[in-house]
Amino acid sequence: MPELVAPTVRLHAAWLEAHDEWGPGLHEDGFGLQSTDEVRSSDGFAAWVARLADQSDPDRPLEAARVRCTYRWIVEHDRVLGAIALRHELDDYLLRVAGHIGYGIRPSARRRGLASWALARMLGEARALGLDRVLLACEAGNTASAKTIERLGGVLEDIRDTELGPARRYWITL
Repeated sequence: MPELVAPTVRLHAAWLEAHDEWGPGLHEDGFGLQSTDEVRSSDGFAAWVARLADQSDPDRPLEAARVRCTYRWIVEHDRVLGAIALRHELDDYLLRVAGHIGYGIRPSARRRGLASWALARMLGEARALGLDRVLLACEAGNTASAKTIERLGGVLEDIRDTELGPARRYWITL
């Protein structure tokens, strides 16, 4: 049975295995990984995990151009299958491009319903934060993600060109 867990250094090797499966240059939605993050070394990985924890902690100052965000990894038997992130608010960029929630499932774990399972749980977290609706976006051609969002109540607002390419934008009322 999968579970959502806060990012942890304990899963460094398992996370690297998932990261390597995506392949070089590919973006893993939901992990909060930046191009400047060095995640191969233990120290670099620990620094990245600490940054993710700080970003969700309301008692910690935020880095410039960041919003509060809750990160969770989708884990089963200590195997990292994917991740999901809930941004507590939207800045201009997130409103245009990414939305409140982003997620990704490693290729070998797809088609098991994990994205729907994780999204349903994260919508509960959004309710607990007091959000009354959330924005989700996916690549215009990502049919699997679009179906996941629609299955959980997503209503298509539009398809638009963004800095990351054409995107389908959905709102889910909580």
